[in-house]
Amino acid sequence: MAELPGIVNLVAPFFGLILLGFAIGRWKRLPEEGLAWLQFFLIYVALPPLFYRLIADKPLSELANWRFIAATTTATFIAFAVSLAIGLRSARGDLPQAVMQGVAGSYSNIGYMGPPLILAALGPEASAPVVLIFVFDSLLLFSLVPLLMAFAGVEKTSLLATVGQVVWRVLTHPFNLATLAGVLASYTRFELPVALDRMVLWLSQAAAPCALFLLGVTVALRPMRSLPAGVPALVAVKLLLHPLMVWLLLSAIGGIPQNWIYAAVIMAALPPALNIFVISTQYRTGIERASACILIGTIVSMVTLTGFLWLVKTGRMVADLFH
Repeated sequence: MAELPGIVNLVAPFFGLILLGFAIGRWKRLPEEGLAWLQFFLIYVALPPLFYRLIADKPLSELANWRFIAATTTATFIAFAVSLAIGLRSARGDLPQAVMQGVAGSYSNIGYMGPPLILAALGPEASAPVVLIFVFDSLLLFSLVPLLMAFAGVEKTSLLATVGQVVWRVLTHPFNLATLAGVLASYTRFELPVALDRMVLWLSQAAAPCALFLLGVTVALRPMRSLPAGVPALVAVKLLLHPLMVWLLLSAIGGIPQNWIYAAVIMAALPPALNIFVISTQYRTGIERASACILIGTIVSMVTLTGFLWLVKTGRMVADLFH
């Protein structure tokens, strides 16, 4: 148990920033509209440089691990499908509500918490799997949601138009543009000018603390009046089934580096993403349940995420179960 204090010290700053945002959000009660600028700063200004820096110095051969991509994306899809089934039952067949629950049970906080936590826990060699999981999990879920919403009649456009919108949003998303820029920089061995590189570094370092503080404030401004049906099951899928499924699938295909498996399991064990609330607000459905999943999931993950990190850091998790 000697390693436990070090692991607690590793995760405490992340949850501490969320708690700080939550406490200040409950105390100060500033207008919610002010969060829009911070959200814009994160999505368009701070996080893209973080993803650029994660992959710009990586050889392309390291990013072309299609077996790893297939296994982790399949695990996320399974978590989505299970959560969608839970949602259909708890929402009595209401597909839009169930889709939001599918996202809540499968979409980790891979943008805000993932990169800084994984790099702190496993080192810079884990940056490639972090980027791959972020890109392909986001592609999966941001494609499934609008398509299912169009099928449910929430999107007031044709299926073909919806597909076109999905493709355009994927191609123009700032995270994906930053990832593409990083791939091109890796291929051409391009190096930013010193002054620009320093600014990009500062912006990337600002991403995690701002994001975690924003998460705490956002949850604080939406107090949970009651526990909606299905939330405990969704949290269990997100925090336990999802990482275990990633572990099993990566072990089953074999040949995946140990640190990549550990990074993928921890990424899957992260609490539900703040984007779940953004998506539910966009479609005006499941907002209360989204807030509850984020709040309860974040609290419970203080135990479950610490547990997975303890298994990884102490060597008690066998990276490859079947080989």
